[in-house]
Amino acid sequence: MMPEYKISIEIHPDSKQIDFIDKQLHDFNVGKIGNYQYTPLFLLLRDSEKNVVGGLEGFSGLGWFHISTLWVAEELRGYGYGKALLLEAEQEAINRDCLNAYLFTYSFQAPEFYQHFGYEIFGELEDFPPGHRRYFLKKSLQKNLS
Repeated sequence: MMPEYKISIEIHPDSKQIDFIDKQLHDFNVGKIGNYQYTPLFLLLRDSEKNVVGGLEGFSGLGWFHISTLWVAEELRGYGYGKALLLEAEQEAINRDCLNAYLFTYSFQAPEFYQHFGYEIFGELEDFPPGHRRYFLKKSLQKNLS
């Protein structure tokens, strides 16, 4: 006879329990693909007074670079700072032996910006959030190796 299990919805679970679940999945993954590690990457754009006015956050691992955040203060957009952050991050990803990059963005953000730099849409979700779209983009970094 199978023991009874119950699902509980928890808004603020114990961090040790979450760490336990994460470790179990990590250990399973290691059993399938070998040991791996994600390495964070942060690039900050600062003004002359050292205030942060833009930046890029991501991580590398398993041969891929993920861009999770790219932001430039509104008054600085259109001056090439976003391009500089993106290209610098891609170069660092190549230095870390990444072959590809990927990201998610929304229709109200800047999918065209990424497409201008060679990113291709490989998926999208309509009405995410309602009235907009979420795009999934990727780019091969191998052609940048020359």
